[in-house]
Amino acid sequence: MDLRKLKTLIDLVSESNVSELEITEAEGKIRIVKGGVAMVQHFMPVGQSVAQAAPVAQAAVAEAAPAAVVVPAETGHTVKSPMVGTFYRSATPGAKSFVEIGDAVKEGDTLCIIEAMKILNEIESDKTGTVRRILADNGQAVEYGQPLFIIE
Repeated sequence: MDLRKLKTLIDLVSESNVSELEITEAEGKIRIVKGGVAMVQHFMPVGQSVAQAAPVAQAAVAEAAPAAVVVPAETGHTVKSPMVGTFYRSATPGAKSFVEIGDAVKEGDTLCIIEAMKILNEIESDKTGTVRRILADNGQAVEYGQPLFIIE
């Protein structure tokens, strides 16, 4: 991605009410998140070496902000949100969470609930393994395709 275009996108995010912007192009994927710390992610396209990608990533960080950080991609299987809604870790407030970090899960086990249009949808694991990360907070609004859990 052209650095001028990247700087323009960063400026647009910082000056608007948008808190997060993600763009996928042939050259790779850029994610800009506005908050306490500016973050820029650059994922290399298949076949590109680290040496080729490093100058682009370093330049993107330099252009973004002095506090910018390049974030590595997650390892393991990512369970993503199948819908837009509100993420809940347990069936009722105050109840025990469906899963905790370090829990072993089997395919089909309930991981969380996403409330969408007053309907509670149980989200099940599509992989057997161990929960390594929980990427959403209880009561947080989630988007379609947003990563929720990392299972290894």
